[in-house]
Amino acid sequence: MDKHFLSALFSPASIVVFAGAQDAPESHTPQAKALHQALTAQRFTGKLVFLDIHASGTLADLASVHADLAIIALAVNEVAAALEIAGRIKCQAAVVISSGIDANLAADLHKMATRDGIYLLGPNSLGFQRPSLQLNASVAGELATGGPLALVSQSGALTSSILDWAKKNAVGFSTVVSLGPNTAVDLAQVLDFLASDAKTHSIVIYMEGITNARRFMSALRAAANAKPVVVLKAGRKPPGNRAALTHSGTIVGSDDVFDAALRRAGAVRVRSFVALFSAAKCLASRYKPVGKRLAIITNGGGPGVLAADWVSEINLVLGRLTPEQVQALKPVMPPLATLTDLVDVSEEAGPEQYRAAIEAVSKAPQIDGILVIYSPKMGADGDAVAKAIADFNRHVSKPLLTCWMGDATVGDARKILNDAAIPSFRTPEAAVGAFGNIASFYQNQQLLQQTPPPLSDLAKPDVEGARLLIESVLAERRKVLTEMESKALLAAFHIPVTKTILARSANEAIMIATQLGFPVALKIDSPDISHKSDVQGVALNILNATSVRDTYLDMIAAVTKLQPNARINGVTIQNMSNQKRGREVCVGLVTDEPFGPVIAFGAGGTMIELIADRTMELPPLNQFLARRLIERSRVAETLGVWRGAPGVNLEALEQILLRVSEMVCELPQLREMDINPIIVDESGALAVDARIVVDNAAPSVRHYNHLAILPYPSQHEQLCPLAGGGEYVVRPVHPDDAHMLQAFVRGLSPESRYFRFVSSMQELPATMLSRFTLIDYDREMALVALVTEETKDAQGNAVESTRIVGVSRYITNPDRASCEFSLVVADEFKGKGLGSRLMLSIMDFAREKGLTEIEGLVLANNPNMLKLMKGLGFAVKSFPEDPDFKLVTHHLQVV
Repeated sequence: MDKHFLSALFSPASIVVFAGAQDAPESHTPQAKALHQALTAQRFTGKLVFLDIHASGTLADLASVHADLAIIALAVNEVAAALEIAGRIKCQAAVVISSGIDANLAADLHKMATRDGIYLLGPNSLGFQRPSLQLNASVAGELATGGPLALVSQSGALTSSILDWAKKNAVGFSTVVSLGPNTAVDLAQVLDFLASDAKTHSIVIYMEGITNARRFMSALRAAANAKPVVVLKAGRKPPGNRAALTHSGTIVGSDDVFDAALRRAGAVRVRSFVALFSAAKCLASRYKPVGKRLAIITNGGGPGVLAADWVSEINLVLGRLTPEQVQALKPVMPPLATLTDLVDVSEEAGPEQYRAAIEAVSKAPQIDGILVIYSPKMGADGDAVAKAIADFNRHVSKPLLTCWMGDATVGDARKILNDAAIPSFRTPEAAVGAFGNIASFYQNQQLLQQTPPPLSDLAKPDVEGARLLIESVLAERRKVLTEMESKALLAAFHIPVTKTILARSANEAIMIATQLGFPVALKIDSPDISHKSDVQGVALNILNATSVRDTYLDMIAAVTKLQPNARINGVTIQNMSNQKRGREVCVGLVTDEPFGPVIAFGAGGTMIELIADRTMELPPLNQFLARRLIERSRVAETLGVWRGAPGVNLEALEQILLRVSEMVCELPQLREMDINPIIVDESGALAVDARIVVDNAAPSVRHYNHLAILPYPSQHEQLCPLAGGGEYVVRPVHPDDAHMLQAFVRGLSPESRYFRFVSSMQELPATMLSRFTLIDYDREMALVALVTEETKDAQGNAVESTRIVGVSRYITNPDRASCEFSLVVADEFKGKGLGSRLMLSIMDFAREKGLTEIEGLVLANNPNMLKLMKGLGFAVKSFPEDPDFKLVTHHLQVV
């Protein structure tokens, strides 16, 4: 049960090939001929058998054939028959290498494969390669050189091109997978396999779209948490989007939203084919993720300035030495060296000067990465400089990138650097861009660690009142809320709004304005008008009652003339904002296909479309994510001290974003929202106007299924009594629990660790620790039992400390109907009811997710666990694959 469900596909021990009769090669399809050549060009490490579906024989003959994987490369009308035979001989996986199979036939093949328990890659796929197995199950070209990089591509043509490029550029692969437009095994499943594949150290993806946002985000987050993932996506602009949809048959959505999704998943996006591999090479190096301060060491001012310009262009920071560091380095530098901004070692610098500069920069704590630029000079030895850097590289803990400019005389130097695993680039811009990818990886990994709950720690909103308001609007067969309704909805979530009263006549308008106090603003109130200013439906700074009357009448007349069919409820009256030096911003919601609701932030006011300042983030948000969302916008530059105005209250702005996130999580009926403008200054933030669109939501969106990222399930926290006295808390695991979980594992007895991990390890490796605490709550759950105890600090003072004393966990099986569990309890807490409570709680959670069966493996020599399982109603059976284990299963009755 510890093998991945796609092991039979990508790591088969035996293969059966359906590619036509061996003795009649002239009848083979072009794909079959190419496949024959690809499979036989090297010796596959397992068993390889060729079958002809037209050969005479009986079912008894087939019974002697056993294979993990079937590879099918036949004419379209013969594919189904071959897949039928694959099912009869109990193949667990199949690859259909074909072209021209339409969506209807593909759907039929998928049904056949599902019926027989076959994982089907294809149809219309070029297949896959696994160099470590000497397996080229593809028609994408020669078998790739082995290496630590995995490639997944939704374009067959690009797969072949990448393999051809990689061969010349000495890029090796652990796995190459070509996904066709109708494949059953999709991108998410392949990513899931690669995340756990020991031979894969980093992953590059070319993609055009996805079929299921939740599954894609779940798999991508898991993969990016385990190893670097770099993505090149086509269709960044509308024409490309339409072409990608036609080509891949998948959903592409907004490019801005896709950017936000990749950031939140911890992956790195690149914009070009070449950058795909340079990013993967840098991220797969031994360097840890770092910040964005890049120091530039150069022997020429021009190249250094070009690099510095690009640092600014892609929002990095030029790393500088402090005056003290400059003084320490200056004595060993040539006289013409300048070290204040660029570390310009001058044309006279040789190997020792370069090495000294690198050493100084590598020790500077305010610098995150180093770019070394070398321009060929008459009489200088570039090869010697490269060798000095290569020899010193092991002493540098920061990312070190190089750019040897020129071509004819620098080939040997570049080879020296490449052999030392130092990324080398031909231009300063490419080198800076590569470091930008490392910095993006660091920033996106921070976003990946955020798992906010659906509701923040702010005052509880009136969720039920908000739902009733939306239901009343939908009951009237309306989808656009009036301004009054929109502001009422915002107020239910404690978003500050201007006091607004609806006037249905000019006299009412005068009375309301007089009571509110002048100056006031008048706005048309109509469910059919989205942009009030476009139809002369907004009037500001009205100073007296006469102006209110005249403005009311003129506004009604103008709107009626410009929009004769619009329903007009009246005119709203509200005070003008007294925030004299406030900045106007906008917070919004868009619904993307396929990622669902996305929160947007940017500059507000009437110029919003012209300014086009919009940054996006997938909900749910916490304060960290809200702050990063604000920082990415262009309007962020005006939110500090600006043109004599004091800095705004950022916390108030963040709270509005958190409130909008709560609305998005709790109200799946929301489709569009524009809170514009929000006026923010040093005293706070105030929503002046809002437009909200709603629609009916399917029952399936309960449990936050309308979100691409499932929130932290805080509602599952419970307080339980401890047998013998005391209490403990059971709650879902959180990324912040990593240190507590490691301490828990270290504190287990060797026997308990062996029973849980079937290993003598004394602590969790960093990758496993991260994997166990940063989980996707959609497909797995881990519950921790926590006790709070009073201990003494170093000074003898009483302090409270919390620790983990038990963990239960399940992960959903590929059938999406069953799950596999694990359980471990601290030795000193065994026999106190923790194990039973953790198991019952994890079973309740699995039941709520709609799973029907829970199963697990228990060592046969673990009687206490077997006794607990029997007591909970599990069936205990022998495990045919390993007699040292017992298989325990329980049917989950849906209540």
